[in-house]
Amino acid sequence: MGESTPGYELPLRLFAAFRTVIDATHAELARQGHPDVRPMHGFVFQAIGAQGTTAVELAARLGVTKQAAGKTIGTLEKQGYVERAHDPADARRKIVRLTAKGIDVLAKSAQAFDAVQAQWAQAIGAERLTALQDDLRTLTPGELFRLDAPGWFSGGQ
Repeated sequence: MGESTPGYELPLRLFAAFRTVIDATHAELARQGHPDVRPMHGFVFQAIGAQGTTAVELAARLGVTKQAAGKTIGTLEKQGYVERAHDPADARRKIVRLTAKGIDVLAKSAQAFDAVQAQWAQAIGAERLTALQDDLRTLTPGELFRLDAPGWFSGGQ
């Protein structure tokens, strides 16, 4: 970062890059039949995982209240992305799991992320993009995917 670049620009540029990827991905998801999916839903889908989870566990993973998790589950259930079912390991518990439509969103999201990465490689060169990714790994060691981002953004963490 040059001397004339103010310190606040770096986080804003990183956020702008994140926003560019997310916006492009969601535009593609809308084109492919998923216009109701919102950026936070990606965190929710990842937190639910392949095996499903309870509302309480989902809230804890996302860093939000049980009520907020329940509201999100209700919205996604109405849209057909998740379903509530009895836990096969404990009939007293209800779990939330992804439907085929929810799994489809994850697959299409991955394809859209790859397309954005390919566009960026074309714009700045594959070597520079690889170097940028390597530099970001160096600057942000540790856990790659923090599911609690929704709670962090809203001040919950």
